[in-house]
Amino acid sequence: MLASLLQIKPAVSSSSEVASAPGNPYAALQKITGGERGSLTDVVEHALREAIMTLVLEPGMMIDKLAVCERMGVSRFPVSAALARLEHAGLVEVLPQRGTRVKPISLEDIRQHLFVRSALEVETVRTVALTRDRATLDALALNLDQQREAVANNERLAFHVLDLAFHGALFDSINLPRVKEIAAVSRNALDRARQLLASPERLVHTLEEHEAIFEAISSARADVAAKAMHDHLDQVVAELYRSASERSDLFEP
Repeated sequence: MLASLLQIKPAVSSSSEVASAPGNPYAALQKITGGERGSLTDVVEHALREAIMTLVLEPGMMIDKLAVCERMGVSRFPVSAALARLEHAGLVEVLPQRGTRVKPISLEDIRQHLFVRSALEVETVRTVALTRDRATLDALALNLDQQREAVANNERLAFHVLDLAFHGALFDSINLPRVKEIAAVSRNALDRARQLLASPERLVHTLEEHEAIFEAISSARADVAAKAMHDHLDQVVAELYRSASERSDLFEP
């Protein structure tokens, strides 16, 4: 995307021109006004992480540090520090003699993280169905109402937030914070790939799968609830592999 923008400009283009050009990926980054060095790094990291997770900065894309600096109004230090953190998180990688790029999505990592999620979430939903906590049922019902509204309006990002909250409410119900923390690590690792699944059709199917889980919990059918969660995560796996075949450029070979 960035290369195409550069091609339609004069022979020499400044990074500030690239950073502010309409339609380019760096346009999503906001200029920072003041702040200490540590806080600047935090803000830059958050902005870059958000751009990576929502695929504004696509897997495999080389990151122009100077364009980020000029767009956000910061020096090179907080950008380099933020990228170092993102490298540790597995979202970017440094290529010798080339620079830093957004790391392609790894299907092997996805497979392992989904294995962890399935093991934890299937047993979590089984436990929730056996306890049937009223506050949890009310929270899930409200969340599903909001999911239906988001689907009706095709609000992809709003639905994603509600999806996270739906699964989070299940973990909160069993009151095992370490289990929730482990699941969150795996979920975060999958979020970037899941942005590829956010078609209107996939949102509808996800809502239907969530409703099946809720219905089983509400009727205290623990085994049915566990199977509904297992089937839900299986569909995520299948969709991800289909996405990988359609957009192989975004995935590791």
